[in-house]
Amino acid sequence: MTATLGPGWSLLNPMHVLAFAALFVVLLAETGRIPVDNPATHLELTMIHEAMLLEYSGRYLALMEWGASIKQLVLMTLLVNVFFPFGLATGAPAELYLSALAYLAKLFAVAGIVVVVETTNAKLRLFRVPDLLSAAFVLAGLALLSTFLFQ
Repeated sequence: MTATLGPGWSLLNPMHVLAFAALFVVLLAETGRIPVDNPATHLELTMIHEAMLLEYSGRYLALMEWGASIKQLVLMTLLVNVFFPFGLATGAPAELYLSALAYLAKLFAVAGIVVVVETTNAKLRLFRVPDLLSAAFVLAGLALLSTFLFQ
């Protein structure tokens, strides 16, 4: 953590941008957001994430939805704290309030980006989803390669 907070860390390195884009695509795919899956549909052949929820109702459906929300929160937390490490508390108890506000601001910013992506893109066809995930893999590979090239 101290390496990212130091003066040598810059936000717009090519490796950071490529790795952020790759992890953002994985966030969309893993949480079943709209370019990959459309939770509003109830056709089993066209939906990936919501097909397993058709058997549940009541408390069990609420627990499944809550689990999906927690998974999305954990992935978003990983995304914002790895790529935007400013506002992390370093020790003083008074800094916890400021770090909580910074965390919420970063989380709402990433949630806003997810909303923009969901509203501007249509659902991909089922056979195009592996192409999206392979593009995320290529972005992650380029980020790893640029780590060695630019440092």
